[in-house]
Amino acid sequence: MTQSKEMIATRVAYGKELLELGKKNPNIVVLDADLSGSTQTKFFAKEFPERFFNMGIAEQNMIGVAAGLSSTGKIPFASSFAMFACGRAWEFVRNAVCHNMFNVKVCATHAGLTVGEDGGSHQIVEDIAIMRVIPNLTVIIPADATEAKLATRAIAEFFGPVYMRLGRSNVPVLFDENEYDFKIGKAYIIKGGIDVSIFACGIMVSKALLAQEALQSEGISAEVVNISTIKPIDKETILSSVKRTGCAVTCEEHNVIGGLGDAVSSVLSESCPVPVKKIGIMDQFGQSGKSDELLVHYGLTKEKIAEAAKEVIKLKS
Repeated sequence: MTQSKEMIATRVAYGKELLELGKKNPNIVVLDADLSGSTQTKFFAKEFPERFFNMGIAEQNMIGVAAGLSSTGKIPFASSFAMFACGRAWEFVRNAVCHNMFNVKVCATHAGLTVGEDGGSHQIVEDIAIMRVIPNLTVIIPADATEAKLATRAIAEFFGPVYMRLGRSNVPVLFDENEYDFKIGKAYIIKGGIDVSIFACGIMVSKALLAQEALQSEGISAEVVNISTIKPIDKETILSSVKRTGCAVTCEEHNVIGGLGDAVSSVLSESCPVPVKKIGIMDQFGQSGKSDELLVHYGLTKEKIAEAAKEVIKLKS
């Protein structure tokens, strides 16, 4: 796969698709925590002001209201920065939404290090861990704008609580909308290989593909798998991949504790133990800086992925 030169943020694709869904389904309502310009719910707000609710800087109340709207048959999409939609409102997501199995979609933007200059207070790198542990909650991390668009469409049709993690920064467009078949709970093998499996999510999928090209130039065949649904995780695809390759690398813009790496390792340890190395944030907070520089600082690069792949191959029995 040759990556597109086009760069679009997943939050932008989400906002535009939300508008299109609103035109088709009058039961869709949108709530935002006074950040509609940033979360991109502004498109929906302009077109459907009577179905848009600016809840102010009060994410806990926003989720509570979303739960109430869901109980009346509405399909609420609630958006804020991930730090606050998850961190501040976690108990409301757990008790008001998931405990009651309400049909609320928490679509949080500005997740991970790529919030950039906003710094460590806003760069949530723990959200995958704290959200996937909640019963009944589906957790989705689109890899690019195409997947974000298709995932937004899919979760609108899916009944049940969803957390979708979206980013601030522009990322490469990887998939063709006319060819890519997104399904909740399904992982996608983007590049086949036999020497090592590279499991990635979100912005790290594009980095994994670049690492695959670098490894190929050295005669190493890497399989790249996009794990866009963290929960429920696609055990079948993960296991079939490692049975071919015998080892794995995981890549995430998130703490290595509790995120994609731990989710994949849990699947493997129970059914097919193989050597695994994790690329992610090594139990640290973020800090202020340009997003690209932060990724390099924390080792979230194609070079580190390729290096980990070569190391894990040596560990195969």
